[in-house]
Amino acid sequence: MKVTIENKKGLNKDLKVFIDKKTMISHMDEKYEEIKTTVNLKGFRPGKVPREILKRQFGKAVFSEVLDKVLKETTTKALEENKIKPAGQPKLDLKTYGEDKDLEYIISVTELPKVEIKPIENIKFDEYSVKIDNSETEKRIKEIAKNQPSFKDATDNTKAKEGDLVVFDYTATVDEKPFKGSEGKNTQLTLGKDLFLKGFDAQLIGVKKNDEKLVEATLPENFPEKELINKKAKFNCKIITVKIPDEVKINDDFAKNLGAKDLADLKTIVSKQINDEYKNSLDRLSKNQILKEIEKFKVDEIPDNLLEEEVKILSQGMSDEDAKKSKKNFEEIAKKRIKVGLVLNEFGEKNQIKVTEQELQQEVQKQIRMMPGQEKMVMDFYQKNPSALSSLRGTVYEEKILTMIKEKAKSNKKEISKAEAEKILKDSQAQDHDHSNADKNKKVEKKPSKKVEAKKTQPKQVKSKAPAKKIKKVSKK
Repeated sequence: MKVTIENKKGLNKDLKVFIDKKTMISHMDEKYEEIKTTVNLKGFRPGKVPREILKRQFGKAVFSEVLDKVLKETTTKALEENKIKPAGQPKLDLKTYGEDKDLEYIISVTELPKVEIKPIENIKFDEYSVKIDNSETEKRIKEIAKNQPSFKDATDNTKAKEGDLVVFDYTATVDEKPFKGSEGKNTQLTLGKDLFLKGFDAQLIGVKKNDEKLVEATLPENFPEKELINKKAKFNCKIITVKIPDEVKINDDFAKNLGAKDLADLKTIVSKQINDEYKNSLDRLSKNQILKEIEKFKVDEIPDNLLEEEVKILSQGMSDEDAKKSKKNFEEIAKKRIKVGLVLNEFGEKNQIKVTEQELQQEVQKQIRMMPGQEKMVMDFYQKNPSALSSLRGTVYEEKILTMIKEKAKSNKKEISKAEAEKILKDSQAQDHDHSNADKNKKVEKKPSKKVEAKKTQPKQVKSKAPAKKIKKVSKK
């Protein structure tokens, strides 16, 4: 293979690739040997079909597949040997090709610009840690206790009121007939929550231990016995006991019921939970600061094809007229996005950052946990959509890059209180809201930052003008 650079115009390059006839014939011979064992032709034993017969029957299909394979391999090799990272898919122009001929073609490619990543070490950003006061921890534990109600037995003469727990057995009928599920034992209802049947709780207010009470209620739309939906049922309730709310004692036993070793351990766990709630949001602010700084980096030239592609993404869903009016604004946003992507990608390559299959699967599991009850749907989505999985890989890749940048850049460490953290986050949200409104006034649709993918700089599969017929199975009888 011989490669010469024919033309240079900024980031655009034309590479002339020449492969001699002898090499092409060698590739053809290999392919004929490969298919010889799979061909079934009447009058010939398997593997004994003469080359001339194979060529006459399958020559065009064999050459098409060989040409496609050679173009892919030599294009990738030509770009790698000349240290060219393509921005987008190279275009091929076949000049000479055919059986028993030299292969000559032109690769027209837009190269990714050189990116200087050294300034990353000079980036400054705020790194927050939130100091949680004991009072905040105790307040949160009290809230937890409030949502963990405790009850104690009331006296025999205590009449049930809203907020009390009533324990009862019941038998029910519709039109004086029992039905499936018409009996219940030790049923517990906290009066006022209306969790059993609408209006049921209110009819138990005032009952005492050992009372019998007839309650009428309409069976709901989701009742299992379809023929009884919206029918009025009568419930004969035998009150076993009435329980009144009891103050939850925040002690070691309470902590153990929540899975902690003791109360001190519970305080440690809750304090960390509060800290993490703020830390995740504050970490996002830190990363946004880093991305804003990267936007200021100098990149000599932005590839036109990437700019055009990004502008198309920004203008999706807009009319041609609105997109035309907003084109200048879109181009400014697109340039920043592309610049950030190029810098992050270059940093990732220089530091050999990769996403392992284990890390990717961990992220898939994280996505699954975020949608309880729809686990199978989420898993099927990623299994059936390689592009979605690739996008998720890009998200993990970018996250790993930003984490390493934080380690190399200059952090301004700040310990802040919970109140200060809330103010910082509130101010940030207000600022984002202002930017969003400003974008709307300019008719610029604000969209999430485009993710960097791990293989963004690798050449994509090339296309040739030659026939692309594949040999799925060569068989003639």
